[in-house]
Amino acid sequence: MCLAVPSKIIEINDKIAKVDVDGVIRETSIMLMDDVKIGDYVIVHAGFAINKIDEEAALQTLEDMRNILAAEARQAKGLNDHL
Repeated sequence: MCLAVPSKIIEINDKIAKVDVDGVIRETSIMLMDDVKIGDYVIVHAGFAINKIDEEAALQTLEDMRNILAAEARQAKGLNDHL
């Protein structure tokens, strides 16, 4: 399963952008996007920015993802405590 993740553009060099997701910096292609700029949030899938997203939606999605991961970690810990 692949997951498209909201990412903030922090640097642009031609058709490659550096994006930040919770402090993790990665390079992504912006060749599919026409009008992105530093500070924009984009949805990244398979190494390509595929869509712009507004900041509020991006931050909410990232918070939701953090909450899901934390719940899964708590559940896994609870299961391991019973072994």
